[in-house]
Amino acid sequence: MLPLNVTLSHYKRRDIQEEIIKAAENREVAVRYNDKFGNRPDVLNNPNDILELAKQKATSFHCSEELWRNPLQLSSNIKKHELDELRTGWDLVLDIDCSFYEYSKIAADLVIKALKFNEVKSISCKFSGNKGFHIGIPFESFPGKVGNDETRDMFPDAARKIAFYIKELIKKPLGEKIMEYEKNDFSKIIEKTKENPNKITYHEKNKFGDDIAKLNAEPFLNIDTILISSRHLFRMPYSLHEKSGLVSVPINPDNVLDFKKEDADPKNIKVSEFRFLDKDNVVKGCARKLLMQAFDFSANKEEEINIETKKEFEIPESAMPEDFFPPCIKKLNSGLADGKKRALFVLINFLTSLGWAYDDIEKYLREWNKKNEEPLRENYLVGQLRYHKAQKKKILPPNCNNSMYYVDVGICKPDNLCSKIKNPVSYALRKTFFTRKNVKKNDAQE
Repeated sequence: MLPLNVTLSHYKRRDIQEEIIKAAENREVAVRYNDKFGNRPDVLNNPNDILELAKQKATSFHCSEELWRNPLQLSSNIKKHELDELRTGWDLVLDIDCSFYEYSKIAADLVIKALKFNEVKSISCKFSGNKGFHIGIPFESFPGKVGNDETRDMFPDAARKIAFYIKELIKKPLGEKIMEYEKNDFSKIIEKTKENPNKITYHEKNKFGDDIAKLNAEPFLNIDTILISSRHLFRMPYSLHEKSGLVSVPINPDNVLDFKKEDADPKNIKVSEFRFLDKDNVVKGCARKLLMQAFDFSANKEEEINIETKKEFEIPESAMPEDFFPPCIKKLNSGLADGKKRALFVLINFLTSLGWAYDDIEKYLREWNKKNEEPLRENYLVGQLRYHKAQKKKILPPNCNNSMYYVDVGICKPDNLCSKIKNPVSYALRKTFFTRKNVKKNDAQE
């Protein structure tokens, strides 16, 4: 918990107030009071508001990636087409998060290099305030249209595709750079991450045909792809972080590897010449290639997934009973302390893939949310469900080998059938098949 004297001392600075107000232009804002948020939607228009909120024990300020005509018209009940009408654009914010600060720094540097490789000129970066980094690209860097579609209407799909593309682009060099940082001592990484060696290792053949062990950093280092969603918030520049007491300070994207946490101490903060998501110095359209590459890459990957999964199952015409759910979903349904947003994403896609109607899914999710140690806000839960309903294309939940959604959340408790499937949906369908087969067998014997 941040002491009041610390927050007041920081937020009373006029230069800090002005930077926060500048960053809040045309955005929805949420004010945090240590462990809980104030009412949404909110806006910030006046530098004096920052100090007044700090006096009311505000500890940090968060804002939307999306840009709005009037953020105060937002609500949890708003429909997708109404959101699209209110949205004037969106900035791309890639959230790099890892329990190990030095690994996050390596990942941030590689993300910036990957964006430059794709000819993006307007790149900004800031320390998250704790263990990660935010990499930003202003909306003005993207083309106004792709074909006949307005780019402003492509959120969050376009942002997700870009995040996924960049994540895949840096996957191999990230493992190599972390190994280099740890002087090729694999045991150090295992000791730090507490990960199963089999999950963070893959093998490649060298030119002599030998199998060489390589590091897969994906299980312990996350670049947010799935959780990018409408009205998604990020910590504003120069906002304090409740856990660390440090400032989410903008930094020179070329010097990420030189950044030190001491630079984010409130006592040492100087307003940087590098503004996060700087709207005044944008190279317009410079992210066109990035957007096109991300869409092409995503289309190729989706085709691979479709080829792989098409033979396995088709969505059933009627809702599949809970008796056939896999152990992870049953475990998840007992409630969680952490990972609730990831769990919500899994549940919505799992239930729709098994033929559940949206009204029944909403009832299921509301009951599940009551069991969570700290329930998700109802407007977030309902908003995610309605957004999913509005999408034409439905997707499967993440595959079982995506540890971020199962192992990390603490719900992966496999039984004998789990070893034969790749996805929780496949488990339910296969169990249904075997059950029906046994019923027919027993009926024939009688």
